[in-house]
Amino acid sequence: MRDLFFIAFLGIFGLMGLKRPFLLVAVYAYIDIVSPQRLSYFLLNTIPISAMAFAAMVGAWLVMDDKKDCRFSVRQGLMLVLVAYCGYTTMTADFPAEALTKWNWVWKAIIAGIFLPLVLRTRLRIEALTLFMILCASTIIINGGMKTALSGGGYGVLNLMVENNSGLYEGSIISCVAISLMPLILWLSNHGTIFPPDWRVKTFCYALCLACMLMPIGTEARTGLVCLVILFGMMLVRSKKKFVYGPLLAVAALASIPFLPASFTQRMETIENHQGDESAATRVAVWMWTLDYVKQHPGGGGFDNYLQNSFTYFAQSTVVDSGGARIERRIVTDKGRAYHSAYFEMLGEQGYFGFFIWALIHGICFIRTEMIRRLYRKRDGPDEAWISPFASALQQGHVVYMIGSLFVGIAYQPFIFMMLALQIGLDTYLTRLRKAAARDDLAATLGAGRSVPA
Repeated sequence: MRDLFFIAFLGIFGLMGLKRPFLLVAVYAYIDIVSPQRLSYFLLNTIPISAMAFAAMVGAWLVMDDKKDCRFSVRQGLMLVLVAYCGYTTMTADFPAEALTKWNWVWKAIIAGIFLPLVLRTRLRIEALTLFMILCASTIIINGGMKTALSGGGYGVLNLMVENNSGLYEGSIISCVAISLMPLILWLSNHGTIFPPDWRVKTFCYALCLACMLMPIGTEARTGLVCLVILFGMMLVRSKKKFVYGPLLAVAALASIPFLPASFTQRMETIENHQGDESAATRVAVWMWTLDYVKQHPGGGGFDNYLQNSFTYFAQSTVVDSGGARIERRIVTDKGRAYHSAYFEMLGEQGYFGFFIWALIHGICFIRTEMIRRLYRKRDGPDEAWISPFASALQQGHVVYMIGSLFVGIAYQPFIFMMLALQIGLDTYLTRLRKAAARDDLAATLGAGRSVPA
């Protein structure tokens, strides 16, 4: 029954996309975020629906969509360079078969990030993609939030609809993504036009934000807690009442501690000492191995080259016995451990050049979004009041994701390339409006017979 529902849902959207091609962008976002093929029993998981949705999205744009306002930015050009270099390192990878498996979905995620700004030509389309990203992710977040509220969750215990914990169904990843979406959710609650922000929309948005905050608790992901602290800090800095909200947040955080599961507080305590937690100690050891690897292989080793790592590290733990409590140190040998960091993932797999291009893309997006936020922050007209808050929400979500990716290998996730596409699309859209306004002003000046300044 579930399979038939997914097929009917996707089929209806696909047919609607024949008349409104942009709806196929929504289908692509739904499939790459929710991954219904993982929820399917036997029908959808036997066909490449993600590749089919991608092909339908691009094909509909080529055949039916208006292309007169399309713009290609420098960041899209850098993404082309990145995907081409990833293709090169895949052909020369240390583990060709494993690299090809990862390449089969990475290239599509990056190309989608290049393509999406071309279709984000209007405010409605920009808002629609934002809304679909939030609603698609909310199918996982609401599920996890309700289970956390009812059962408390647990590390590796919280079931997010599927047994396979890859993609957004992995605890640390969904915690990072959930917190990064909160600024955009709050923006929709104040500036949305598809669902005008009445009391029902605001109630749903605030409840969804609560579910987002419950995700780090339910998954017991330390990454989520770090992301939440960073987000609250950024919001507080830009708040006009920071000296009021700051103490209130501190009191609320302290008051919530007695209500948190004991396993959650115990796991969060390991943040201050990485040697006290084997998972954290392993990550540090992998990062050190990566730095040594790229010194000898500056071009990178291709996707999944971490499979060759082998290292020994010291770990310590508190042992309580008849003699009392003591710190016990031991030597641990491990191999084939994943990077658990987008930065080291990119550095190890794509080398110095790939890492530089990747970092440059994110850096330019951050700078351009900040420029937009400052340029429009004092404009409160009906057509421009939404722009600065939206740029701020995108920037905050982007920063939270990049902070979270310090501890999770999510450099190539389709979600972040959709967020980058929103930033690029907003930039090109506003640039086009400013140029059109300048042409109109020039035409009005010439029409009135006034001289034009040199």
